Amino acid sequence: MRKSELAIFDGDYVRAHLDYRACIAVVREAMMALSDGRTRQLLRTMFHMGEGRTFAQMPGALGDDDMFGAKMISVFPSPGEPGTRRHRGVIAMFEPDEGRPVCIVDAEEVTHIRTAAATAMATDVLARRDARRLLIMGTGGQARTHLRALPLVRDFERIAIWGRNPDKVRALVEEFSGALPVRPAGELPAEVASADVVCTLTGAREPILAGRWLRPGCHVNIVGSSGPGPVEVDSELVARARYVADSRASALDAAAEFLVARDEGLVTDDHIVAEIGEILLERKPGRRSDEEITAYKSLGHAVQDLAAAAHLYRSSRP
Repeated sequence: MRKSELAIFDGDYVRAHLDYRACIAVVREAMMALSDGRTRQLLRTMFHMGEGRTFAQMPGALGDDDMFGAKMISVFPSPGEPGTRRHRGVIAMFEPDEGRPVCIVDAEEVTHIRTAAATAMATDVLARRDARRLLIMGTGGQARTHLRALPLVRDFERIAIWGRNPDKVRALVEEFSGALPVRPAGELPAEVASADVVCTLTGAREPILAGRWLRPGCHVNIVGSSGPGPVEVDSELVARARYVADSRASALDAAAEFLVARDEGLVTDDHIVAEIGEILLERKPGRRSDEEITAYKSLGHAVQDLAAAAHLYRSSRP
């Protein structure tokens, strides 16, 4: 392998070229391909490197005759921000004809954008068509990318932002106030009760969102927890909702709130009614009524990262 044969896409390049609308379409196709058995991926493997430090690997292939590779990422404490952790890493991509490595992509930026794109895609499929009120729970990087992606699928008239740190809430509101109808959230139960779409984007280890607060017809995106342990929503919410996963196998392995509700005897494995790809393929129903509460569990998958990286690589070619 020669250096000249390997394209490198840093964070600045990813931010400039991974368009949100395009990424929503890329992730949509990736999730349909996953549910259709056209892609391959292994469950995320992780090992711990001390308190709060994790190294994870996510290999996969977009098809037998398509690009393949792996995301390798560290999750370490973020300097200067106690209680928060940052994802850093790379996505290594290989071409399918000779098996040559062809590009290295900044995984942190791809993760931020493709996660928000996946949430937007699921919201477009599962939320009521007349959803106009959005509640963002969280003030970090994912809150920012979700604020860019979600308005592409619904015309929100009111967006409330909630977080434990009022200064971070105010800063986020100020950042987006010129482009979106954002404001700080008030009392959380009342905000949830008036929301049509709720996104949990936090590192909370105990539930911050209660099922009893939800109004009929609400759609919830459960995004912040990507492994067993941290739980952003309570078991009542899991039990009340029509629960859709990005991957059934991954949810049974790592969807923390679902595993807790199952251990409590409130749900069984059959409570995962569908993968989002199965709904997109029209093999299973999504929302069945305007009154139904729906929930989408986003764990994130290698095929999403690889599809985004492949899109960047192919878009860069002459």
